[in-house]
Amino acid sequence: MAQITAALVKELRETSGAGMMDCKKALAETDGNLEAAVDWLRTKGLAAAAKKSGRVAAEGLVGVKAAGTKAAVIEINSETDFVARNEKFQKFVGDLAGVALEVGTDVEAIAAATYPGSSKPVSEVLTDNIATIGENMTIRRAAVAEVESGLVASYIHSAVADGMGKIAVLVALKSDAGEDVLAPLGKQLAMHIAAANPASLSEADLDQEIVEREKQVQIEKAKESGKPMEIIEKMIVGRMRKFLEEIVLLKQTFVIDGESKIEDVIAKAAKDAGTAIELVSFVRMEMGEGLEKKEDDFAAEVAAAAGV
Repeated sequence: MAQITAALVKELRETSGAGMMDCKKALAETDGNLEAAVDWLRTKGLAAAAKKSGRVAAEGLVGVKAAGTKAAVIEINSETDFVARNEKFQKFVGDLAGVALEVGTDVEAIAAATYPGSSKPVSEVLTDNIATIGENMTIRRAAVAEVESGLVASYIHSAVADGMGKIAVLVALKSDAGEDVLAPLGKQLAMHIAAANPASLSEADLDQEIVEREKQVQIEKAKESGKPMEIIEKMIVGRMRKFLEEIVLLKQTFVIDGESKIEDVIAKAAKDAGTAIELVSFVRMEMGEGLEKKEDDFAAEVAAAAGV
C-alpha cells in the first residue's frame, strides 16, 4: 500500500477542495492514486460539496433544545431561505441543538461529535447534507444557559418548525419555585428579550466601550445647546440614565404591559410565589446577525453571461 504523505493529502485538498479527513480516506481507499482519489470523492459527493463551500451562507435557522435547568441554542446557516424550509435541514438543526446541549458551545467540538443515531461525526453528516441538498451550510455558533435549580425557559420568534426559527431566546431563572411559576414567567421575559434586544442583563454587565461612546455623543450634542457646563453635566446624567434604561434588560420597560420595569416584574413574581427568583442570564440569537448577505443583481448576471 502506498504511503499517504501529508504532501499528498495537501495536493488532493487543493485539487478537490474536500476536507482533510475526507482526502486521507479517499487516498487510503485508492492506494494513494491522486486521480482515483478525486473520482472517489466525487462519487461520494464530497468534492462537489467542497466546491459549494465558498458560497456565502447567510440564511438558515436557529434551533433550541431545552432540558429543565439547561438549554442550548445553535445557528446553522444555508445559502437560501428556501433550504430553511427543507425538512432534512430542519432535522439537522434540531439534532445539532441536542449535540450542543451535550458537548457545549465550541463549534469544533460540535463538528467532531458523533451525530445522533449515527456512527459518523457531525462534520461528515454536514458534508453529506451539502452534497444532497445542493447548498453550502455552516455551523456558525452555539450558546448554552444553565442553572443549578430553577428553569431555563426558551422562546422561538417566527418559528418555522418546533424549536427553530429566526430568533431564539433562552432565559435562565434561578429559583426554588415550581415550573408552573417559572415557565410562564420565563416565556414572557423571553418574548420581551426577542422584541427589545437588550445589550446586557445589568449595568454591571454592560460593555463600558458602549457606555463611553454614547457618553461622548451626548456630550457633543449637549455642547451644541450653548448652555453652561453645570447644566450640560445634568443633561448628560439624565440622557445616560435614559440610555441605560433602553439597553439594560433589568431596567427596560416590559413590552407586554408597557409600564413595569423588568426587575419589578421579576420581584412581583417572586413575591407571589413566596420564594426568590433571580434572572441569572439570557441568550438572544438572531439568525444571520452580523453576516453580509449576497445581493443578487439579475441584470448584472445576464450582462456578464452575454459578455457585455
